[in-house]
Amino acid sequence: MSTQALASWQAWAVLSAVFAALTAIFAKVGVEDISSDLATWIRTIVVLVGLSAILFATGQFSRPGSIPTRSWIFLVLSGLGTGASWICYFRALKLGPVTLVAPIDKLSVVLVALFGVAFLGERPSLNGWLGIALIASGAVLIAFKR
Repeated sequence: MSTQALASWQAWAVLSAVFAALTAIFAKVGVEDISSDLATWIRTIVVLVGLSAILFATGQFSRPGSIPTRSWIFLVLSGLGTGASWICYFRALKLGPVTLVAPIDKLSVVLVALFGVAFLGERPSLNGWLGIALIASGAVLIAFKR
């Protein structure tokens, strides 16, 4: 991938989707023989160690700078949301097939769009709304295929 491509949000979003897909597959296999909560804890430790290594390697841990109170509040809330999401996701993977769990989990895309409109004042285009509706429809169709 070129340096220019790595500077675009689109490239990072595609990489996020690829890694999220791999995460679902790896997690489904990893959670088979252990509790979903233990699996979530192991995943969290791996993320913590990995991000710590990146921060140390890039020098961002040595001088993090002043972090505003508002940032702390919303990052803590985001962390709590991430933890709750991971616990629920791993429990769902333990109980159900990844081909059904992951698409339902992706309804978060629809919820993000709705929350973005409600709380951040964002305004998707007509094409944006169509895409959001298609994602929602696809998740519903997949979830009720049985």
